[in-house]
Amino acid sequence: MEHLAYQAQARQLFTEMVTGRESRLDLGRAALLIASEEYPGLDMLRYVARLEAMAAAVRPVVGATDDPQEQIEHLNTYLFVDRGFRGNTQEYYDPRNSFLNDVLDRKLGIPITISVVYMEVGRRVDMPLQGVGMPGHFLVKYAHPEADIYIDPFNKGQVLSRQACEALLQQVYGEPVPFQESFLAPVTKKQILARILMNLKAIYLHIEHHRKALAVVERLLLIQPEAEQEMKDRATLRNLIGMLN
Repeated sequence: MEHLAYQAQARQLFTEMVTGRESRLDLGRAALLIASEEYPGLDMLRYVARLEAMAAAVRPVVGATDDPQEQIEHLNTYLFVDRGFRGNTQEYYDPRNSFLNDVLDRKLGIPITISVVYMEVGRRVDMPLQGVGMPGHFLVKYAHPEADIYIDPFNKGQVLSRQACEALLQQVYGEPVPFQESFLAPVTKKQILARILMNLKAIYLHIEHHRKALAVVERLLLIQPEAEQEMKDRATLRNLIGMLN
């Protein structure tokens, strides 16, 4: 019962966060609330404190320069060399790659969760970072008046030109894909959370863990209440679970 109470509390807090104003949404905390249903009783404050500590460690060097490239280089060195964060290329579909607490503990993740760490540390040191929802491979953008800079945290903070982003898209899909400028548009924090949940949903459907997939779909519908596919999937999963009971 305690386990269920923790999950219910996490769901309620997540609901309040994603149904509120985007400007007030704390991306790191919301990502940890996604993990809290998997890990009831998760000490969220401990992980928020870890993000704060990482920001405090890198602030002196990032704050010492106004040059975007130098700021990115300093953050890359700290996260990927000093701290050892990296993309999990060997177990890409491990669900732990989608839980921010696991990513912080294991220093492994997929493009979107490594990017969340990157953005959450970066915003605490006043770097103008935005998520970029490129299909197949999430990126981060350093928004600069002269020219935006695209960053790939999954590949140790590699800086990408627009042409390199297009080449990466072709590499991800293994075939020519018509590139659209909208692929490099910034996304909202709610869209980032939805994409994390979509990744989890795909994993749970693949391994036929219907209850966990349903829990993910229910949270997706909190963010996107009118999403027809999620409503259909919710009905299908409820029927499957009912047949198994």
